[in-house]
Amino acid sequence: MSIRVSHVHGEHIAVEAPDGTEILRYVYRPDPEAYEARKPYVHPVRTLAGRTVTGYRPSDHRWHKGLQMTASHLSGQNFWGGNTYVHGQGYLVLPDRVGSMRHDGFTGFAAADDRLSFTEELTWVENGGAEWAREVRGLTVHSVDEEAGAWALDWAIRLTNVRDVPLTFGSPTTEGREMAGYTGLQWRGPRDFTGGTAFGPDSVTGAEKLMGAQGPWLAYTTEHDEVDGHSTIVFAHAPENLDPRTAIHESHWFVRAEPIPTAAFSWAFFEEFDLPPGESFAYRYRIVFADGAWDADRVAAHLAGLPW
Repeated sequence: MSIRVSHVHGEHIAVEAPDGTEILRYVYRPDPEAYEARKPYVHPVRTLAGRTVTGYRPSDHRWHKGLQMTASHLSGQNFWGGNTYVHGQGYLVLPDRVGSMRHDGFTGFAAADDRLSFTEELTWVENGGAEWAREVRGLTVHSVDEEAGAWALDWAIRLTNVRDVPLTFGSPTTEGREMAGYTGLQWRGPRDFTGGTAFGPDSVTGAEKLMGAQGPWLAYTTEHDEVDGHSTIVFAHAPENLDPRTAIHESHWFVRAEPIPTAAFSWAFFEEFDLPPGESFAYRYRIVFADGAWDADRVAAHLAGLPW
């Protein structure tokens, strides 16, 4: 299926489905709010039927913006945005701990009839202005399938420590808050995803059962307000993410349906890990955005048809 790509230089890249529906907007212009951890994000994201499946600056967490790469606890800095969890004190307003991810430029950009791929270079900057890490990020929009009512986004990250000391990655759970290990690539859903259903392979259903669990994929489905219909989002790991021989640290799911709809590929849910000076780590993820209320069998079958 032919897609249409537009680029407003210095601001965003947008992708339209064959019928003209904008299904993705990648915003890389500098965010005006430093406390929300300035960094690129994807919003809005829509299904092929035009259903919006990302939320932006919700009243409960203004720093939640669609789909974005985050690091909630990184060597004492917060690259997630907003309040910072401190053991024994709870969430505190600590503006001097909020870092940013600076867009440095695009080094690759390729668009075909049914596929868009681009590579971006970024620098992770701590609050005082010191450059801590270099990131090479790759996004690919592909597999726009009108018959299935779905399309896919691949998101890759390669992060290199440019400090002369290790970078320590953690989460609120590693800081002492039970079962709140959010960090890494994070999705925030709109209000009508609140109370939706999260499920995984092997008939495991319910966000509370999947919180902190491991697995190759996790899905989240909801019935929309205003329009008749459901949407399903599938979050999937590339095989090497779950292989202890290739992953720097094991991943767990962070997922909530109440009081807010959100999910993350957490790379430091229960334990911290260090990235030594000059060394790198890499992960690849796939997110499928689908119309309809899919079940586990349909998710598995669709993913099987999208080889890495």
